[in-house]
Amino acid sequence: MNDDDVRAAIDDRARRAEVGAVELTQALLQRIHEAQPLLSAFITVTDDLALSDADRVDRAREEGRRLPLDGLPVAVKDNIDVGGVRRTVASKFFEEFVPSADAEVVRRIRAAGAVIVGKAFLHELVYGATCSNPFYGQCRNPWDTDRIPGGSSGGSGAALAADLCIGALGSDTGGSVRIPAHLNGVSALRPTFGTVSNRGVFPISWSFDTVGPMARSMRDVADLFRVMKGYDLLDQWAVPPPDDAAGTDADAGVEGLRLGVPTEFFFEDVDPAIDRLVRAAVEELASLGAEIVELSLPGSAQAYEICTLIIRADALALHRERLDENPELFGDEVRERLRLGESVQGWEYARMVERMHEWRRDVRVRFADDVDLVVTPSANAVAPLIASSEMIPTTAQLTRFTYPWSLAHMPAISIPCGFADDLPVGVQLGADLHREDLLVRAGVAYQAVTDWHLRRPPALVAAA
Repeated sequence: MNDDDVRAAIDDRARRAEVGAVELTQALLQRIHEAQPLLSAFITVTDDLALSDADRVDRAREEGRRLPLDGLPVAVKDNIDVGGVRRTVASKFFEEFVPSADAEVVRRIRAAGAVIVGKAFLHELVYGATCSNPFYGQCRNPWDTDRIPGGSSGGSGAALAADLCIGALGSDTGGSVRIPAHLNGVSALRPTFGTVSNRGVFPISWSFDTVGPMARSMRDVADLFRVMKGYDLLDQWAVPPPDDAAGTDADAGVEGLRLGVPTEFFFEDVDPAIDRLVRAAVEELASLGAEIVELSLPGSAQAYEICTLIIRADALALHRERLDENPELFGDEVRERLRLGESVQGWEYARMVERMHEWRRDVRVRFADDVDLVVTPSANAVAPLIASSEMIPTTAQLTRFTYPWSLAHMPAISIPCGFADDLPVGVQLGADLHREDLLVRAGVAYQAVTDWHLRRPPALVAAA
């Protein structure tokens, strides 16, 4: 397959179904190995496993069976276990760890016909947004290799933007799938907390961690999510869905949906070009039948601060013993950020948890009374330069608008909505608990009338 054939298979689901799974996988593996020296989107490439998965899909097709994911090539973030493949978490502590079994979410997508092409790069220990790693190198943004891909799921975002896979799994604590989606021009979903199993996934914050699907197209995101979700009794953080949980009708459109545009916080200190693009996306959704509502969400800035403190405390609790006994095995920036958790006192943590529940209640009231979805920028800036990205302040800047949804445990997506200075920009949509169906409807409707998610980095187009 040449580059045009690969792009056709990625963009056209009907074309994809006509291509053999092994043939498509071989083409993508070749692309991965060619791009790896420049982008470092992967920590481990799983050639043999991928071809074995693909062969199983082709044999199912020959038997007249079409598996739900039907050979979808997927990159898996390297804090998520794939049996028999090392899982490093991009850390010196785990560089030789090899799990014996798949994480539950990987087991589900492989059973549904996904093809695992590799373990994607991430920020060290899932704790940062630059993907600058003193032990594993620098993952780079395909739109400008002097810029970061975001994080912590930066490799997943970069691999999608460079057409090295069609789907990807990331994990999202405070924005770790949504930020790379914004910076790389792809789509991502942070599910409702507890609806996707975390069993077999290395954490950073027990309070907020969830696994999120990523792809160029929201349809592919929705396909992955449909397979991934579901209660896992063995996951201590699992949340049973309500009895009236809505199914995902991707083609239901947005007519009649109320879209809230916040009047404070989420549009403050935003690059003017990003502001214009997000508001243009709002107008596009309005032209499709959505009702636009101005919305006040008091407490949004405080929600960001609360989420920051809880994540710091959770991260320190997770790594306290390692930090005391082997501080030299941490990168300097991650070690410094972990130490910030030492200033969070027990009474303060308890108060923050109380305020987390208050924030969730307040936002749920808005969804019950005023709106169906809330529309904001995914971040206030385009991809920063690697040379000027200090991890702690850069992470704080990029997660400003994603943390509040994590604190509420609510689902949110980031989808491409244009370019500023030739770099991708994403729009974030948030929904009430277990209303991923509304996010999918809005994302699919928007992408049906726009092509931002189909744009390629100029270097890739020139190479083709």
